[in-house]
Amino acid sequence: MRTAITRLGPTGALLALFFSADMAPVYAGSCCGGGTAAALLMPKSAKLLVAGGADAEKYAGYYDRGGRYLSDPPGSDLMQYRLNGGVAYRLASRWQAALAGNYVFNANTYSGLRSRTNGPGDSMASVTYEAFDAIKCVWKVRSLADLVPAVYLGAQALLPTGISPYDDVKSSFDITGRGFYRADAKAILEKTIYPFTLAVTLIYGTHAARPVNRDYGTYVEPYRKRLGDRLQTMFGVSYSYFTDAMASITATVTYTYLNETNATINGREDVTSGFHRNMLGVAMAYANADRDLIYIASYSPAVTMAELQRNFPTTHAISLGVTYVLR
Repeated sequence: MRTAITRLGPTGALLALFFSADMAPVYAGSCCGGGTAAALLMPKSAKLLVAGGADAEKYAGYYDRGGRYLSDPPGSDLMQYRLNGGVAYRLASRWQAALAGNYVFNANTYSGLRSRTNGPGDSMASVTYEAFDAIKCVWKVRSLADLVPAVYLGAQALLPTGISPYDDVKSSFDITGRGFYRADAKAILEKTIYPFTLAVTLIYGTHAARPVNRDYGTYVEPYRKRLGDRLQTMFGVSYSYFTDAMASITATVTYTYLNETNATINGREDVTSGFHRNMLGVAMAYANADRDLIYIASYSPAVTMAELQRNFPTTHAISLGVTYVLR
């Protein structure tokens, strides 16, 4: 059946790291680890952080290039599941590095055709500089210094370890990665005045061009392609409740804006590419009293209001994860 499936537009199984990275919850990275979107952060006292988890994402229609929402054909059932893993390591008192990746399972029914594929997703490597010496989480503001946020500055690279449209695939349902290298610059500002945390993340990335001679398994006349530049901004607000044993339960609400400009083919703009999307998310995190074990659950609902997205599928996504910190 797989050989009968042809390229089926934007609702195919897409780009694993769009969602597993972009939906990450916010919970006081400088205090107990975790952090914000597209970041795997350790607390100041940590030497090593290990994270694992799983996502389930259901596709629910898509937005066309004009920003109109369109439903999938009746009977469609488009799902992607991901197993995620990552590790962060302290290089020096203010420096840490991280590597994260996932394995993707696509399970789709579209217009009566079924497809079941799996493979590695893209990976992310990062290095982060902490522009502060002491933990910035406070219980009470006693001076102006208590209002100074934790600031992280860093760089990260998207590594095309997944299966892309330029590999031996038959349809968009086979895809688990983008097929391009990307370099990002990032800045994260985070301030905790218990029980509240406010976090802001800015990430700007540019893709490296690559030669292409195959498109969805069909060999084509060679051309050179570069995906557009990418801007991601995220705002998160968290509230933490502390038990009598000083374990914490943290609720988080996030808003994320993601935009990618049009790609170029042999230097010419591809007006069918590029996208933007607005995303909302909620998350709950439980941390034990030692802050070395954190359990996380998050949800991002599908939003089907006109103009909120362009040239991108609409999805419901649920994530579960656990983080362990070695001090």
